[in-house]
Amino acid sequence: MARKVKRLSLGQRLRRLRRERELSLETLANETGQSVDYLQRIENDEVIPPVAVLLSLSRALEVDSGELLKDEEEARERRAEAVRKRTAHYSYRVLTPESRHKHLKGFLVTIDPASDLEGPGYQHEGEEFHYVLRGKVEVKVGENVNVLQAGDSLHFNSSLVHTLRNLGDEPCEILVVLYTP
Repeated sequence: MARKVKRLSLGQRLRRLRRERELSLETLANETGQSVDYLQRIENDEVIPPVAVLLSLSRALEVDSGELLKDEEEARERRAEAVRKRTAHYSYRVLTPESRHKHLKGFLVTIDPASDLEGPGYQHEGEEFHYVLRGKVEVKVGENVNVLQAGDSLHFNSSLVHTLRNLGDEPCEILVVLYTP
């Protein structure tokens, strides 16, 4: 008889990895710049963190970010819906789940019409490359505002605070490639 393997959620994997490394939530908070409360909410599967937070968590835990996302094929739709609920305006899909222990990660980011990505912006070590597949988007890097349309691209230092905003009436799709040292 085949044995059913229980798949761990993102929060459960994060908790397991943190405990295996004997890290407290306080230590992980200091390593990532996230609050203890927010990390607890991730571990309790109350929120799905954005890509930048996943990258900082994987760096602090010394694992590939794919390790935090593995074994969730059947939950892909649920995860995308959870992300939309969390931000109310965007979702992302990992395009490079096999990139264990690599510095380059690819994502398909979809931003709803006429919306900002909530929060103060994103900031993480490395570089980003954005290629707009569909729509019109404003990418603010520091104080510099870039307006991109389908076919346009932008490469920038992702340690600078950056934000995204869909300027159009249709969903905007962006291929985002992150390089993290």
